[in-house]
Amino acid sequence: MAQRIDPYTDFRFLVEIEGVAQAGFAECDGLVSEVEVIEYREGGDISSVRKIPGLTKYSNITLKRGLTNSRDLYDWHLSAIRGNVERKNGSIIVLDDAGREAVRWNFSNGWPSKYEGPSLNAKGNTVAIETFTITIESLERA
Repeated sequence: MAQRIDPYTDFRFLVEIEGVAQAGFAECDGLVSEVEVIEYREGGDISSVRKIPGLTKYSNITLKRGLTNSRDLYDWHLSAIRGNVERKNGSIIVLDDAGREAVRWNFSNGWPSKYEGPSLNAKGNTVAIETFTITIESLERA
């Protein structure tokens, strides 16, 4: 009998940038790679289309976390705004139930292209969330 393999939960993950674990994030999106499809018609073949691989594209990684007094990521973004784009490598790491590393995606040449401050509401009682968008050049599941 084959051993049963349970999927990992989506709420136990870490974000490392240049090997340093960042503050806990509530959400992470954008672990996407895609090979563009180029379609062409070959010779006199009018009934079908040939498809070949084109450029590989990587989505931006979006990170959301509760607002704290930590300025590390915001200052990195501010540096890019001021014309000093500092590219960094990093990882998104899914943890198993025991808190050990289970799955890792490594990204390279990332830089913070967008920052979004929290929506504030004096009538609310939820956590203030800030959002960072990291533009990357490659993503690989290790």
